[in-house]
Amino acid sequence: MNQNQNQNQVGKQGNLQSIRTAGWKQSAAVRLVLLFLFVLLFYFSLAPHVVPETYNIQEGSASEKDIVAPFQISDSKATLQAQEEAANRIDSSYSNVGLRSDQLLDQILLRIEQLNLDDQVSEQNKIDIYRNEIPGRYGDFVDNFVKKNAGSGTYNDTLLAEMAEVIKEQQYTIPEETFYKMPRLTSEEIAEMRSVGQDIVRKLMGEQLRDAETARTRVAELVNGSKLSGRTSREIVQELARFAIMPNRFIDKEATEEAKIQAKKNTPVVMIQEGDLIVKRGQVITPEVYELLKDSSLLHDKRNYWPQLGLLMMCLMLILGIYAYLHQSGGKDGLKPKYNNSQLFMLWLIYLINILTMQVISLTQTHAAPYAGYLAPAALGTMLIALLLDMHLALISSIVFSLIGSIVLNTQQNQIFDFNFGFVFIVVSIAAIFSIHRASQRSTILKAGIMVSLFGSISVLALMFLSEQLDQGPLVYSLAFAFASGLLTAILVIGLMPFFEITFGILSALKLVELSNPNHPLLRKLLTETPGTYHHSVMVGNLSEAAAESIGADGLLCRVGSFYHDIGKTKRPNYFIENQTNIENPHDTIDPKLSKSIIVAHARDGVDMLKAHNIPKPIRDIAEQHHGTTSLKFFYFKAMKQAEEQGVEVNFTEDDFRYPGPKAQSKEAAVVGLADCVEAAVRSLRNPTVEQVEAMIQKIIKSRVDDNQYNECDLTMKELDKIAHSLKESVIGIFHSRIEYPEDVKPKERMA
Repeated sequence: MNQNQNQNQVGKQGNLQSIRTAGWKQSAAVRLVLLFLFVLLFYFSLAPHVVPETYNIQEGSASEKDIVAPFQISDSKATLQAQEEAANRIDSSYSNVGLRSDQLLDQILLRIEQLNLDDQVSEQNKIDIYRNEIPGRYGDFVDNFVKKNAGSGTYNDTLLAEMAEVIKEQQYTIPEETFYKMPRLTSEEIAEMRSVGQDIVRKLMGEQLRDAETARTRVAELVNGSKLSGRTSREIVQELARFAIMPNRFIDKEATEEAKIQAKKNTPVVMIQEGDLIVKRGQVITPEVYELLKDSSLLHDKRNYWPQLGLLMMCLMLILGIYAYLHQSGGKDGLKPKYNNSQLFMLWLIYLINILTMQVISLTQTHAAPYAGYLAPAALGTMLIALLLDMHLALISSIVFSLIGSIVLNTQQNQIFDFNFGFVFIVVSIAAIFSIHRASQRSTILKAGIMVSLFGSISVLALMFLSEQLDQGPLVYSLAFAFASGLLTAILVIGLMPFFEITFGILSALKLVELSNPNHPLLRKLLTETPGTYHHSVMVGNLSEAAAESIGADGLLCRVGSFYHDIGKTKRPNYFIENQTNIENPHDTIDPKLSKSIIVAHARDGVDMLKAHNIPKPIRDIAEQHHGTTSLKFFYFKAMKQAEEQGVEVNFTEDDFRYPGPKAQSKEAAVVGLADCVEAAVRSLRNPTVEQVEAMIQKIIKSRVDDNQYNECDLTMKELDKIAHSLKESVIGIFHSRIEYPEDVKPKERMA
């Protein structure tokens, strides 16, 4: 009685420990902390690439560190200086003005002719009139020209004002003696002078004259070469021609200013490139440098918080997408059992490792060689998630990794994401997921790495063709890095898999296949020492795998768990009927209570042996839970019969003949327990029929449901029906030769 109580107490303590362990794994508070860790991981890994670092420095103080440009910065002072230099290099703009100064000469000669014909005016008066009137005609001619063209659009007002000022400054002064010669000119001489003088003025004024004096020096030569023969006529026309000649090319200040403004506009902004040194360590912060840091929001007191807010919002959106998938694919509590807090923490570690590898690779990048980023093992995280969790979560994560990689490895200026890296990373991640899906051997990881290399190289080549970047050097380096990335990914996955499997007790498909190897010490021990139990375990494995897959549970885990579920029987093999060959049953000669103790001990013994060999917990749980708290009714009734025969009072109950448990906590443990019971029951039948097999399976399931053995796992009645159907089909297939079919079944149907 005390022994039974001790065993029950041990079982209760084990259940309590399991509840405590499962408590933090399903805790909503712990889950929120893990989600917060995701946000912190995303934020601090992306912040250096999108949020500039700020510095606490003062004007006039020495910098304690080198300050480099975190992004491309416009240097306003240097840009202003460059604009001024460009404006200073602009030469003055000149414009030609169409002055008809030959008309001025004609007006003067006409006045001389009219006045000389007037006999009423004395010669001295004529001289005085010429001395006073002719110089004034020069200014009047210019003023009339300005007045006539002002506002016409032919010449701007600034140019007309400049013209009037320059022309008047360069007005020619006619010698005094010339005025004394004018009254003696005849009409014939004036007509001859008019023809010669206008030709000379038109010829010289046809040139671009900034300085009229240069043209006036040539007048004498032209006059001497003319047909004028009279000395006085030549002298007078020479002076009047010089007087009429004026500059016709002037500085256009308005056009010059416009040209300088345009030169300033066309001057490119002086940029401090990302990574360029702004301030050296120990350098005194000048007002100019301080203003540059201030304008670039690199000072603490001038920090721009909008980028931080934008980054935080983006991180929240990323984790919201991940959590939305987990919630959508989970049960009522928001997460499936395999997505408990332990798995979430493992997922966080995978994200951390993948992002760290991207950060390390980004340190090797330069603006001249951005293709080094293709070496980043972007598919590392997705392969680990596909192997350790599931493919759908890996697909969701591949999008997140691609977005993060396109930011971390971005070398483009003035943009947050680099499409090239994002595209390559999403391609290799999807290729890795579908290559590694349902991997059963470690070599599959290497094959997946080669597929990542191939698809990565193809996607890089496609991008190079699209952008027409066909330079041999960058093309070869990009393809080489992309190909090497796949091999690096495979190496890292192979190295990290054991760490996650051992640390988190994860049973990946690869690990399960390794544990199913018959050369494993425990399976070899099971085969050599208890061949009957070994054969029974293999049969249970076949039954449970098919049944588990029929309800969407882990069939491979059920198969491998079945191989180990009765390993505890190797401690006392002869006490179990499948190992009793040509020997008497020892239970026939011992007390039923002792028999019960020996039988129920094999579950606990199995757990201890599995722990000693570092077998993962899910398999240990199957070994411990496959009997639940079911009753050993045979020994209970045997004890009742002995007490009746001996005439003693019964001091025990049926509960004293139960397994200590715990009850099945997972679908896999429940399926293995059912398959174990069904296989043993069918084996005990001498000539079973299909109806007997079906009835027996239904009876076993009903008895366990009535015994509340599935209250602690989430099996539904619909799933139990599917399990019953699968077990029936599997049993008929395995024990085909022993099962009798109804008489109405035709031979061909039996064979089918």
